[in-house]
Amino acid sequence: MQRYFIGEEHWGDRKVTIYGEDLHHISRVMRMTSGDQLIGIHPDEGPALCKILNVNEDGVECAVLEWLEEDKELPIQVTIVAGLGKGDKLEHIVQKGTELGAFEFIPFQADRSVAKWDKKKVPKKIQRLQKIAKEASEQSERSHVPEVCTVHTLQQVFQLKDRYHWWLYAYENEARKKEHQSLATRLKMVRPGEKVIVIFGPEGGFSDKEVSQLEEKNFLSVRLGPRILRMETAPLYFLSSLSYVFEEER
Repeated sequence: MQRYFIGEEHWGDRKVTIYGEDLHHISRVMRMTSGDQLIGIHPDEGPALCKILNVNEDGVECAVLEWLEEDKELPIQVTIVAGLGKGDKLEHIVQKGTELGAFEFIPFQADRSVAKWDKKKVPKKIQRLQKIAKEASEQSERSHVPEVCTVHTLQQVFQLKDRYHWWLYAYENEARKKEHQSLATRLKMVRPGEKVIVIFGPEGGFSDKEVSQLEEKNFLSVRLGPRILRMETAPLYFLSSLSYVFEEER
């Protein structure tokens, strides 16, 4: 069944109206008509089973049949901070990271980021990433669309630290050590309902300066297995591991 995330202002008393691109998708792509059902997702109340009452150029009017109880979100809120990468690597991280349950994404300009975003183009790039997150949330049947924040510096990321219970960074040198800080060890400290921020470097990894700054701010390094992962693979490894520990193993 098709799922659509609908802004709070479009909900009424047991009714909801869908506009914009979702209107086009319902009427022209899916060719849905009166009587068809869909799932509308309220930003606070979550998913509701809805029946289409009317489809016209102005919007899709729906009746709310019942509110649904779903448990599809990770029990840990994870913010993925990813260094800017070449090509579509960040798009890949946002799409697949959303499917795996990330709560929020923050792109950051790392010392070794090859990609440099033109400030004038940042809003358009973020808008595209946000659209990717929305579509991935619908596809994976989530009840939350991760926010894709604007590009941050590492210092700006540090200013957000107090929002979280745990501060981690994926450090490739941990994979080269005999004595290392495993991801399993770090995850044993985390409890359901807590918030985690985890930082991933770009293609060239973190600079020595960045590592020193992360350590000064009490970020904990983690190993993502014994192999060196690509920048677009590392966040997915982390989220998959988190899902296994908190959703499958328990």
